[in-house]
Amino acid sequence: MAASHRLPAAIRAPFEARTWRAFLHVLIGLPLSVVWFALSVSFVSAGAGLLITFLGVPILAGALAMCRGFGAVERTRARALLGLDVRAPEPVRGRTGGAFSWMGAMLKSGASWRHLLYAVVHMPWAVFSFSVTVAFFAWGWSLFTYPLWQWVFPMYAGQAGLQLYGDGTHDLYLDSPFEIAVTSGIGLLFVMAGPWLLRGFVAVDRLLVSGLLGPSRLASRVTELESDRGVVVDTAAADLRRIERDLHDGAQARLAALAMDLGLAKEKLAEDPRAAAVLVDEAHGEVKLALQELRDLARGIHPAVLTDRGLDAALSAVASRCAVPVSVEVDLPARPVQAIEGIAYFTVSELLQNVSRHARARRAWVDVWRAGNRLMLQVRDDGVGGAEAVAGHGLSSLSDRVGAVDGVLAVDSPAGGPTTVTVELPWRA
Repeated sequence: MAASHRLPAAIRAPFEARTWRAFLHVLIGLPLSVVWFALSVSFVSAGAGLLITFLGVPILAGALAMCRGFGAVERTRARALLGLDVRAPEPVRGRTGGAFSWMGAMLKSGASWRHLLYAVVHMPWAVFSFSVTVAFFAWGWSLFTYPLWQWVFPMYAGQAGLQLYGDGTHDLYLDSPFEIAVTSGIGLLFVMAGPWLLRGFVAVDRLLVSGLLGPSRLASRVTELESDRGVVVDTAAADLRRIERDLHDGAQARLAALAMDLGLAKEKLAEDPRAAAVLVDEAHGEVKLALQELRDLARGIHPAVLTDRGLDAALSAVASRCAVPVSVEVDLPARPVQAIEGIAYFTVSELLQNVSRHARARRAWVDVWRAGNRLMLQVRDDGVGGAEAVAGHGLSSLSDRVGAVDGVLAVDSPAGGPTTVTVELPWRA
């Protein structure tokens, strides 16, 4: 495999599996498109012609449903032969679940009409791409291999070779060694150019399938927002559980112990003041620890320094608590909205925690800047690398949280380091 990639792409292309899968896609496309076109136009025309009566409505709705079935076949063909994975549009559902409701929903479905448009548009394109592709491949390979089968003409056809010209008086045959070599060379040009022409044809097929047979941009956006909403809800629930656990296991337990110590001190105050003083001193220590835990918990929810002074001061405070030296550079013309600012803060905070726990780094850098309508964050370290945003790991949940606000998290962490995590968030001042 490595040796084959040392060959130029023009030489590899005619023999690659990708080329022959695309060739099969074009070959199959013509008969299928003729069937799709004939059935779609026939049924839609019949339904439209009968709309003056009630019969036209179910025929037209059934024709659109049939076109959606054709689209499912085309998506499967594109997935198998072109490697193009296009999601199916949302299924058509009536409001009441009845037949009339379903027919109305089908007739109002934009995806169904796009499937019909595909069946109509793809047929002339399939005729053109099929004709040109088959001609290129047939002429190319036959001319390229002409030296191998040129002997057929004198032995079985009674002529010297492939006839290039003939008018009854003068004949020109490709039979000399030079002419045979030139013919093979021309065929080689066709063979080398054919795959690239074919890839252009299937690129148009890709556009037609993805543009007409998939969900609309609005439907895709709604699905994405629903998914993001689920991520936000799950993240909020997880944060609430974490806060509840920290309160229950930390400050709440210490406050309960403090109440017991003060109760014992109250009982011993009259009969044993020295023991009561010891208990009060222990209670004073518990108060300090409880206050510190509450302060840490409040910082984890939303630190006061972030609200009062912005990202620069808040990230500098986080960097000062990191186990490795961290350089922080924030270059922002203004403060983003609180939601984006909070996500940026907690993203950098968690990334620096990963640096402290896992990176084995000697130094880290944090850069924050604005690029157009995006807030850019970058955390770098000189550690051992190997970080991945895979499911079940911290970076994956962090990526989900960033994606919930139309952000992007990219990880570049080769084995041996260094690690660079870049985050893009929408800029809203």
